[in-house]
Amino acid sequence: MEFASCSILRPQSFSTIFHDTSSHLYALPKNHLNLASPFSPAFPKNSTFPGKCLHFHRFTAFSSLPGAGDQNPSQELAVLLEVDGVLMDAYRLGNRPTFNVAFKKLGLDCANWTEPVYLDLLRKCAGDEEKMLIMYFNRIGWPSSLPTTEKESFIKNVLQKKKIAMDEFLMSNSLPLRPGLEEFIDDAYNEGIPVVILTSYSKSGDAISRSIIEKLGQERILKLKIVGDKEVEKSLYGQVVFGKVFSSGVDEELAKEAMKAVSAEKQRIAEEVASMLKLNVEIDTTSSESLQKIIAALRAGAENAGLPVSNCVLIAGSQSGVVGAQQVGMPCVVLRSSLTARAEFPSANAIMDGFGGADLTIPKLKNKKWL
Repeated sequence: MEFASCSILRPQSFSTIFHDTSSHLYALPKNHLNLASPFSPAFPKNSTFPGKCLHFHRFTAFSSLPGAGDQNPSQELAVLLEVDGVLMDAYRLGNRPTFNVAFKKLGLDCANWTEPVYLDLLRKCAGDEEKMLIMYFNRIGWPSSLPTTEKESFIKNVLQKKKIAMDEFLMSNSLPLRPGLEEFIDDAYNEGIPVVILTSYSKSGDAISRSIIEKLGQERILKLKIVGDKEVEKSLYGQVVFGKVFSSGVDEELAKEAMKAVSAEKQRIAEEVASMLKLNVEIDTTSSESLQKIIAALRAGAENAGLPVSNCVLIAGSQSGVVGAQQVGMPCVVLRSSLTARAEFPSANAIMDGFGGADLTIPKLKNKKWL
């Protein structure tokens, strides 16, 4: 569908609503197949590393106190990394240009987002891309050949083209990894700390996320564990949640009880999230289905690292990851990106601006206080 011109229509108003979800860990019955690892958090909320927690304009940085390195240096630790906003800040570099690519592909010659236009829309719509498009075309006019009843399908078409353009951008060689990421992975490897990258619930999809990981280079990839859709399904928790057949070594009655417990967990998540969506406001929304997928990925990540969830730390780039970590009792450090620069993460244990230097480093993770 092509639209060569835009006509001026009367502006329309709309509101922006965001939601938050949070809930508590459900543990399977004791003395049975225990998929729920011990979950007393390894980090106390809001400050988890030994040292001072410094707050600057809602950002959090940490400075170590003398002797911090002597606190529990041999404690086992694994690091789980999300893809979106953590491995690279694709939103900052590619979001506006890929919208313009979408406009061009649809023949919308009158549509072009300059930096000032884009930032204004971003601020007023709080990052909601559908609302950004509606506000923009309410300003400049919708395509003259577009019936009023087809505005919704038009917006969806633009967003679809934009996603295709973003996927191509993500796989291009021009998109760099976040500064300090490679050194962070190398430091973890040298310290014997497993690093697991979670691709299964990335918004970009498992395949594109793996292509992003390839930017790390083959030698560094060998130091990592990657948990995607297949790895989640093969994990013990994944086999139960997704109804896969158990190995012959697992008692049939035990398996049935575990399945019942997981079914109850699914129902509980759905009910609790539905309740939360009616009451709370936040920057991101996590449905029960996506939350279940995140939880499965986190547990599979811990399983691949060979440690309990409470010994793993999730480095998250989104609120949904924070919610999932809270569900399973996994400590979580948020790494801010351009998309989440002004977002609040009250459930996270710590908030950092990037890798290395005064921000997130392996020594700071390694020297945390365990409870």
